[in-house]
Amino acid sequence: MDWKLALAGLLTGLLVGMTGMGGGSLMTPILVFLFGIPPATAIGTDIAHGAAFKTVSAVQHRRMGNVRARLAGWMLIGSAPASLLGVWLNVQLTERYGDDVESVLGQVLGAALLFGAVGLVAKSLVHAGPTGDPDWQLSNRDRVAAVMIGVLGGFIVGLTSVGSGVFFGLTLLVIFPLRAHKVVGTDIFHAAVLLYVAGAAHWAAGNIDFGILFWLLLGSIPGVLLGGRLTLSIPEQSLRLLLAGVLGLAGIKLLNVPFAGTIVVVVLAAGAAGLLVWLGRHSWIRIQRGRNGRLPPAID
Repeated sequence: MDWKLALAGLLTGLLVGMTGMGGGSLMTPILVFLFGIPPATAIGTDIAHGAAFKTVSAVQHRRMGNVRARLAGWMLIGSAPASLLGVWLNVQLTERYGDDVESVLGQVLGAALLFGAVGLVAKSLVHAGPTGDPDWQLSNRDRVAAVMIGVLGGFIVGLTSVGSGVFFGLTLLVIFPLRAHKVVGTDIFHAAVLLYVAGAAHWAAGNIDFGILFWLLLGSIPGVLLGGRLTLSIPEQSLRLLLAGVLGLAGIKLLNVPFAGTIVVVVLAAGAAGLLVWLGRHSWIRIQRGRNGRLPPAID
């Protein structure tokens, strides 16, 4: 099972490195349904795993200039305390009404993610050219919006235990004039810090299996570093459509639609195959250009 955990970490890290999304929405179900990990341990270990490997990715994206750190900081002002409030309310509601409450909340979030994915696809197709303002600076209204997004998103993350990437990634794409690769970097930077808050609570509760955590990190760290590098090579419109696809998959999973697990596995497998083909073609073009003297092989 050890190498299978590392493989699951590799695939998750690759996806998160490219999009900033899908880590918690996919890894927790994988641990529960494929590896038979108890739900509480799966959630706690996944959150600790996300905090660790997203920190590595955040450093990489920061060095590549993909992080709007001040925007992430303003979101954290709202999201960190709100996530603790969400965790507390989740415990209260679960004790009173049972696990059905979290299921309903997850389905509401899933519907919102599907709606956002459709809107993002439509926006990407209508505005085919590059979007986002590279000279955009935070205004006072932007700061207020960032704090409010943090409050709402942090509360949802604490309440439902999912969505640290998909919710914040969606709002960053819709509300702020950011290029797609800066959305990815800022989202990962913010999520890494936020997950440490939730991870500390799960560590105190004894919900983290450090053996599983080690094998997941063994695969996810190289995966997230490779995925982060790919964000600079994937065209803007293609990256936005990829983000929309991840939002859609997360929404389908949260809604528990029929054959949701099969749909997610098939789409991810097809996406992985397409990525391998694209990488092979991209590498071949670089080699040919280097041989022809038009572009040195070491320069992208």
